[in-house]
Amino acid sequence: MLHDQLARSAFWALPDHEGRSSSGRRVGVEVEFAGLSVAQTAAVLRDLWGGNVTHAGAQGVTLDGGRLSRLRVELDISLQEKWLEDLAAASLGDLVPVEIVTAPLLPHALETLAEGLDALVAAGARGTQEKLAFGFGVHFNPDLPDDPAAALAVARAFGLLEDWLRHSAPLDTARRLLPFVKPWPAVLIDLLAAGEATTLKQLAPAYARLAPARGFGLDLLPVLEHLIPDALCGVPETQLKGGRPTYHYRLPETRLGDGDWSLAYEWNRWVVIEHVAADAALLACLAQDWNTHRARLVSLKRDWAAHVEALLCEAGIVARAAQPLASG
Repeated sequence: MLHDQLARSAFWALPDHEGRSSSGRRVGVEVEFAGLSVAQTAAVLRDLWGGNVTHAGAQGVTLDGGRLSRLRVELDISLQEKWLEDLAAASLGDLVPVEIVTAPLLPHALETLAEGLDALVAAGARGTQEKLAFGFGVHFNPDLPDDPAAALAVARAFGLLEDWLRHSAPLDTARRLLPFVKPWPAVLIDLLAAGEATTLKQLAPAYARLAPARGFGLDLLPVLEHLIPDALCGVPETQLKGGRPTYHYRLPETRLGDGDWSLAYEWNRWVVIEHVAADAALLACLAQDWNTHRARLVSLKRDWAAHVEALLCEAGIVARAAQPLASG
C-alpha cells in the first residue's frame, strides 16, 4: 500500500501551487495525549528546549523562549467532558487528557516538535492505542496557499481522498466513536467534484449548509469565518471559534509509543493531499471518476478507496511528494 511508503522519520516539503512558493507557509500543531500532567509535560519540554514556564490560566501553562519560541500546554477539557459523558470515566483511572498547542511554525521546526514528542514518550506519555477509551488526535493548521483557486483545490483533493485516507490507516475505535473526525457528507464531495465553486469563498454557503460543525476530518469553518463570515450565519455559534487563514486538519490521531507511527508520517499524509491538489489533471480525473462511482447502483467506500490507491500509484504521487524540507 502507498501508506507503507510514507516516510516515518523525514518530514516532506509542501508543494508549490500555481507557481507560488509554499516555502514560507507556516503550520500550527495541536497534539493530544495522556499519561503526564500539564506540569510534567512542560517540565520535560523545558528541560529539552529551554525557555520559561508561566501559568496561563487555571488549566494550562505557557513555555516561552525555548527552541520552539512559544507553546501552550493545557488540559483538553472538551475531550475530558466527552469521555465522562460517553466513554465510562471509571476506565480512565487518574489519567487526564493533555494538549500541546504550538505557535505557527515553519515546517522544518516540525522536526524539533517530533523530538519533543519522543522525550514525552520516554517520560510516560501515552497515545490513543494504549487504552480502549482513548481517542487522541493531532491537528495540523497549515496556512492557505496564496492562490485562491489552489486553496480550494486542497479542500477538493481532501474530499476526494478522504475515504482512501481512512481506509489506508483506520482510526482507533474510540476516535471513530467520538464526534470530532466525522467524514464529510458525500453530497459535499459531489459539489466539490462538480467544480462549480472555484474559490473557498464561493464554497462557503454550501459548506455552511452541509457541514455546519467543526468535528470533521478537515474543518473549514475557521478559514471560512476568516474569509467570509457572513456566509456562516446559519452555523451554530458554538461552532465558530474565530477565523484564521488556515486549514484545520483534524483526521490524524496521536499514537505515541507506536513504532510504526510518527508525527512525520501524519504530516506527510497531508503533503500527499496537497500534491494531488497541485496536479490539475490528476484532480480532474479523480473528480470525474468520483461522479462515475456515485452513479453506480451499489458504490462502496472501500471500492472508491481501492480505485484512488490505483490512481495514485499510477501517478507516482508518493515519489513526487518525497521532497525534503529546506533547512531552517
